[in-house]
Amino acid sequence: MSILTRRRLLHRAALSATASAGLSPVAAAVAGAAAAVTVGCDTPPDGDPTATPGAGTLRFPRDFGWGAATSAYQIEGAAKEDGRGESIWDTFSRTPGRTRNGDTGDVAADHYHRWSEDLDLMRDLGLHSYRFSVSWPRIQADGTGRPNQRGLDFYRRLVDGLHERGVAPMVTLFHWDLPQSLQDAGGWENRDTAYRFADYADAVFRGLGDQVPVWLTVNEPKTVVQNGYLWGHHAPGRQDPDAAYLVAHHLQLAHGLAVRALRATGSTARIGPAFNLHPCYPADDTPAAAAATRLYDGYENRLYLDSVLTGAYPADVLADLGEDSRLVRGIADGDLEIISSPVDLLAVQYYTPIYVTADGGTVRRWATSEAEWQQIYPEGMYDILTRVTRDYGPVPITVTENGLPCPDVVGADGTVDDAGRIAFLRDHFAAAHRAIAAGVPLESYHVWSLLDNFEWAEGYDQRWGLVYVDYATQRRIPKRSAHWYRQVISDNGL
Repeated sequence: MSILTRRRLLHRAALSATASAGLSPVAAAVAGAAAAVTVGCDTPPDGDPTATPGAGTLRFPRDFGWGAATSAYQIEGAAKEDGRGESIWDTFSRTPGRTRNGDTGDVAADHYHRWSEDLDLMRDLGLHSYRFSVSWPRIQADGTGRPNQRGLDFYRRLVDGLHERGVAPMVTLFHWDLPQSLQDAGGWENRDTAYRFADYADAVFRGLGDQVPVWLTVNEPKTVVQNGYLWGHHAPGRQDPDAAYLVAHHLQLAHGLAVRALRATGSTARIGPAFNLHPCYPADDTPAAAAATRLYDGYENRLYLDSVLTGAYPADVLADLGEDSRLVRGIADGDLEIISSPVDLLAVQYYTPIYVTADGGTVRRWATSEAEWQQIYPEGMYDILTRVTRDYGPVPITVTENGLPCPDVVGADGTVDDAGRIAFLRDHFAAAHRAIAAGVPLESYHVWSLLDNFEWAEGYDQRWGLVYVDYATQRRIPKRSAHWYRQVISDNGL
């Protein structure tokens, strides 16, 4: 990697130190006063969220799947129970200064003990599908060796309970909770970790058998790369561009090895990766902004999409990194063939657009949520879905995350009124509906998140759930958005 590229990546990281999509320090001045507005969640900006023009006219395909999503470290708790080992998020969150208020996932939403109650909530919502993740250190405490039967039994109970309630399980193998023992051996910088992941995946495939119809391999490898190795505000807390993109390669390799491991079992289940995709737009009409946007898109989207769906990394990104980069030097013969092992579907996660300036920086164009990195732009959902189909062909797509954090509180009447979340979801559902009409093979949509949970470096300050969690008592209260979503599911439309 050239010194110039290293400096540029670190500069981008510095501009983005509190965001999952970068914001320039001069963003507010450039984007204008309107863009600095934070969206409230009690009263939506356009009035009653149920009073959509043409309400009742947007019907989704008859077999469309409606769901919700969570991840293991964010909800399970039981951090030291039944043979679970330490993960990098246990280490990171227990390190002073790493998370807001020093919060950890030690208890989280206590889903490990309250899973049956939570499955009843899913049944009552009418969910068709539940996307959750398996905790790697719950299956292999040190990331290797014989699987922990108590861990497998928990997920067997969960999967069986979902089927009993008519909800299809969609299981993610890796949602960032790498066993600490593997991190001590080099983590995702160590090529061997990809092979250890394949062994772990095989153990889970064989442990849960044919009861899981859809598997997702690696959740948001880009977030691990950027937040964990460029910006350093996620585990393992590094700031090293040279390491970051080698990590990207090994995560992609792990994905491909897991796909092959599933095929080797003879399973007929479907499998694919889960990518958070950010549509990138030029901040102005200059050729320089267009060129900078193309490269930015390479790092944000094409690095992951191209390798899995075309079997090659984007040439402009490789050239920008340089021949001396650890990524380029780390690609072994046959790696891209493994990474591009045929998949059955692509999981897309959409939260925000990115507007790129001529110098490769970013600006804000739209109002943000409580997560300051998230610009509210439903049109981006349409753009990213149609772009994937246009550029990569009709690979089946499932939306596995889309949602909004709100400052939810329990009212005097015991309810939680999150009208702004309803407006947000309504507009994004409508954008997805337009994408389907435009020919996108979108099969299902999973709201993030089912429950309020541990929001990584933000601890418990941000609430993303359809269901409110009182962390002191672990009481669950379906929010207004949950009741609205139940009706959307029942109507199969808006």
